[in-house]
This record gives sequence, structure tokens and C-alpha cells, in this order.
Amino acid sequence: MTSYAEAVFGFRPKMRRVIIMVQDLLMVLVAVALSLVLSRSDLSFDAFSYEGLVTWVGIVLISHLLFRYCGLYTTIWRFASTPDFFNILKSCAILTVVLYTLSLVFRFFQPVAGLNERQFIVFFLVSFTIISAPRLFYRFLRDGASWGILTHKANKVQAKRALFVGRLGEADLIIRFTRTAEPADYSIAGIMATERGAPVGTRIQGVAVVASRPRLIDVLEDYAAGTKSIDLLIFGSGVEHEIEEYSELVRVARHGGIAVAQFSRLSQLGQEGKIVLDEVEMETILRRPTVPSDIARIGAFVGGKRVLVTGGAGSIGRTLVKRSLELGAGAVLVADNSEFGIFQLSQYIDEKDHDRLKVRIVDVADRRQMTRVVTEFKPDIIFHAAALKHVPLLEENWESAIQTNVFGTLVCAEVAAKCGVPQFLLISSDKAVDPTSVLGITKRAAEQLVSALHESHAIAPDGRRSGTKFIAVRFGNVFGSNGSVATIFQAQIEAGGPVTITDRRMTRYFMTVAEAVDLVIMAAADAQSRNGKDDYAIYMLDMGKPVPILEVAETMIRMAGKTPYADIPIRFTGIRPGEKLHETLQGANEEIVTLDIAKIFGLRTDVVAWPTVQAALAALQVAMKNQDKASALAVLAQLPRPETPAPDTLQETGPRTVGQAG
Repeated sequence: MTSYAEAVFGFRPKMRRVIIMVQDLLMVLVAVALSLVLSRSDLSFDAFSYEGLVTWVGIVLISHLLFRYCGLYTTIWRFASTPDFFNILKSCAILTVVLYTLSLVFRFFQPVAGLNERQFIVFFLVSFTIISAPRLFYRFLRDGASWGILTHKANKVQAKRALFVGRLGEADLIIRFTRTAEPADYSIAGIMATERGAPVGTRIQGVAVVASRPRLIDVLEDYAAGTKSIDLLIFGSGVEHEIEEYSELVRVARHGGIAVAQFSRLSQLGQEGKIVLDEVEMETILRRPTVPSDIARIGAFVGGKRVLVTGGAGSIGRTLVKRSLELGAGAVLVADNSEFGIFQLSQYIDEKDHDRLKVRIVDVADRRQMTRVVTEFKPDIIFHAAALKHVPLLEENWESAIQTNVFGTLVCAEVAAKCGVPQFLLISSDKAVDPTSVLGITKRAAEQLVSALHESHAIAPDGRRSGTKFIAVRFGNVFGSNGSVATIFQAQIEAGGPVTITDRRMTRYFMTVAEAVDLVIMAAADAQSRNGKDDYAIYMLDMGKPVPILEVAETMIRMAGKTPYADIPIRFTGIRPGEKLHETLQGANEEIVTLDIAKIFGLRTDVVAWPTVQAALAALQVAMKNQDKASALAVLAQLPRPETPAPDTLQETGPRTVGQAG
């Protein structure tokens, strides 16, 4: 039987279909003969007489037409399921009724001895059984290990043995696709169920449930100790948000030399089904409570729009570009001065989206270049992510910081207004609150600049805006971005240490880049519809609680299968120029307004009048021309900035909120 199946499915699809049709018709004839034998019927005419042969031919024609009409040959056998077998049942039932009806009509004109209802009941049962049996057998072969024997691939690479951690329903799907993949990359050897009290010892498609909560870690330690050979630990989708043991499971696996991956999606390319696994990133391990993105709302906002992203080759900008394309943007233009960064971006974006992606190598502080770019592209929204962000470096390179972060923002904002761009959004930073560094001072100035334009630009007498809507979105560190502590620590761990930390007391807010980008787009969508007293120049993202940097380092070392301080030393270097022990998101004179959007707040803050900002920028240009750092920073410091309470007080009391808006 296996040799027959192998031979049939080696043919081309059209030839396979013909063979299956012939096979089904032969099965019908066999079913007729068996029904007569099993019911011990003695027909009054010879089966091989002229009348008998005409009867056989008639049954064949009727069966063929009926099976084609019922769609028996539009199903791919390897994916045959309950509805397909029900269709066979229905087809056999209809065929039985049709043949019985024709027999009644025939017997009305010419009686036939030995023909009664009993034969037709047996015919129905036999025909369904022998027609569905080959399909069921082939499905069994494709779903099980037998297919590996069937294909006779002696050079086949041994599949990795894996444990699956997740829900039982998802385990069923994973097992099916790992078995049908060609070549078989993974073989599920056991299931660790995330449901509490799942029946350990039971089996799904022959694979045993080896553990359930709360004994997941204990069982995995047994595997990692070498008592059982396992190559890979596969987490189901969303497991990192469902179980508290997630980080510890990753640590135990990596410490025992077991690779870790996470189920992402199914790939159904060609005739082979495969599961797609993603690498487990540190931003997933150091998880924080997340809220699912409102895909419908941000998709409706971005869909069909022309989006310009300055600094699009950077971490946040790159993700903004990719996300805009995924959400159906009509076109996306990247403006960045890094040739290599733009090249890397082209590798990061899916090839199918390249026709909607445009790139320009420009300096955002160059008014002539930016005017040409915006005039030609005609964007509906500008996401201004271009900025210099390395705190210690900018203390020495203050001129570049001011040129890019302040005057670059000014140029892009004024060009947006001049060219009639409907919306301009500045990516801001928590370092703009009570700034102590060049980076913080320049980002605060950029916020003030955008806020002033928000208040003054194109306000009609009725209070509604007729021109560009200016807003800024303030948030903390993005985990895994270029130059972030995560990437630095990862490189240090891979080099064998030491991992360097400025101060053991230091904390930072962290958010995954994917979540930050979706919330930024959501803020832009919200701002589009606001006017009057509920119109906010600055939005703030809910970053959760600050995370100790020392905890991040220790966790990353453990996730690499090492022991902090023993395998990988941790060295404290002291706070660098411009750094603070604790960042804050809210100034003393700022009020946070709760909106109808999860994880996003509106900020009511002091706003400097646009003429005052212009005067400060003119004085700043003079200081820049004279290369006078003290004067330049003094000019920026004159822009109002509220004093911030002690970080400990702020963390204890939480953000001050007013009312419900929106």
C-alpha cells in the first residue's frame, strides 16, 4: 500500500487526479460486488451478459458525474479533514439513493429477482469505507513518522528533538506541522502544558504531555541535566505573557545547552507546511505588561497615507518604516544621512514592500535638501525620529547635538508647515524632563519648539486648525535599540565580560521597540481628531516601573547560560558626564491627562510663545557661530523647564493625573 501511495504521488497533479478518479470508480464496482456477496443475493441475470455490462457502465458513469459534482477531486488529500470525509459520506449516500431509485424504476418495467433494499444498505456502508480508506491512510502517513519511511530519503538530516511549552490546542497544531514539513527540522518529543492541572501522561497525536504548571521548571531541569536528550525548547505564541516561569525556563534551557525559540506563525509555501520560529530576544525575556495594539485604528490612520520618516535608518525609525508598510501606507520615504544605515534598512524591509519604499540620503538640518524632499514626496505625516542620542558623546560634541536635535527639528517642522504637511510628530525622550545633559537640554528645546508651533500655527478664529498639526511623543529607553544597554551588555557577555555598569543604583524605563512604535502611531491617530482644550502638544507613553540596570545585566548573563560575577564579572565604572541615576517622565508643573487609549497620556505643560522661541534660536545661532558652549546651553536653559521632584517621591506617588479626556 505504501509503495502504491508513493508511486501515485510521484506523478504530476493532473495525472494523480485521473488515477484517483479511476481508483474511486473501481471502488464503486467493488462495493457493488461486495454488497451482493455479503447480502447473499442471487440475481436473475448474468453479471457478464449484455444487460449486466450495460448496468456496470451506467453505475460507473453515474458515480463519476456525481463525485465530480460533489467536489471529491478538489480536496488535497494531505489536508483531508472531517468536512472532507463528511463529503465522501454525503456522496456515497446520494449515489446509493440514486441507484436505488433507478432500480425501482427499472423493476417497474421488468422485475428482477434477488434485488432488494438490503443490498443498497450494504452498498452504502462498503462504498464509504473503501473510498475513504485510501485518503485516511495517506493522511496517516503524512501526519506520522511513517512518511519518513515512505519517502526513503537516506540522506535526510536527523530532526532536532524539541519540547513544546504552551497550550494543548496549539501543541496539536505544532506537532502536525512539524511532522508534515519536508525536510523535518523538528520532532516534538514532549509537551509542557501551560494550563494548570493539564493531564500529565496523556498524549496528543502520540506525543506525551510531560509536565504542567507548576512543575515546568523541575521537569525542564531534568531534561537539561542530560537524563533525556533534547536539542530545542519551543515556546508557544504569547507564552511570555501567560506564565511567570518564562524567564527561568529560558535560563535553565540555555544553561543546559538547549536552544530556545518561539513559535511565530505558520508558513504554507508550495506543498509543504512549516512552522516559523523566532529567536527569543531579551526584550521578550525582560517583559513588561503590554496591551494589544488597536490594529484597526492605527491601520485606518496609516492606510493609504504617504509617510516620511526622518532618521528612518535608526532603531525607532526603522521600525516605524516597517510598521507603516505593514499597515498599508501608500508610500514611505526615509530621510537619513547614514548610507550604511539605509543599506541595512533595505535588508530589513520585506522585498514585497520595496516598491513602496523610497530613500534619500539627506541632512535633516539642511533646509534646501529637506524642502526638496518634502515638496517632491508630499507626505501626509512626518515622523521626526532623527536625533543624536548618546549622552556622554554629546557632552563633548555639543555643537552636533544642537545642530541635529534643535535646528534639525526646526528645519523639518518649518518645512512641514511651509509645504502644508497635515501632521508632524517629534519622537522625544524622558531625558527632556529636568535635563542635566546636552542630550536632555536639546530634546527639551525640541519639545518646546514643537509645542510652540502647536499652539501658534494656523489656528482659525473658530479654534480649529487649518494647517499642520504639531505634536511630540515622550517615552523612555527602547530595549535593544542601537547603543542601548541591552546591545552593549550582549556584546560584553559574548566577549566573556566584564559587563560594565556605571552605578548599581541606576534605573531606567524600558519598552520594546514594537510596542513603542505602535503607541507612537496611535498618538498620531488620536491627535488628528483633537481640537480646543483637549488638544495636546505632548503625549507621554506609560513605561511601567523603572528597571534597575543591574537587574538587566544579571538577567542577560543568566539568559546566556552563565552565572553573574562567577562566569561573567560585573564592573561598576561610575556615573559619566550628563548621566542621571534615575530618569523621570513627568515634570513638576506638568499634569498628565488620562485618555481613552491604553498606555498613552496627554500632557498639559508650560508652553513658550513662538516669538520667544525664535529669539532664543537666534541667540543660539550666535553662540554656535562663536563656538561658545556655555552661552549656547545657557540660552537653551532659559526656555522654561519645571523642576522635578525627587525620583523616589515620583515613583511612590505615581504620575499626577487630571480628569478623563477624549
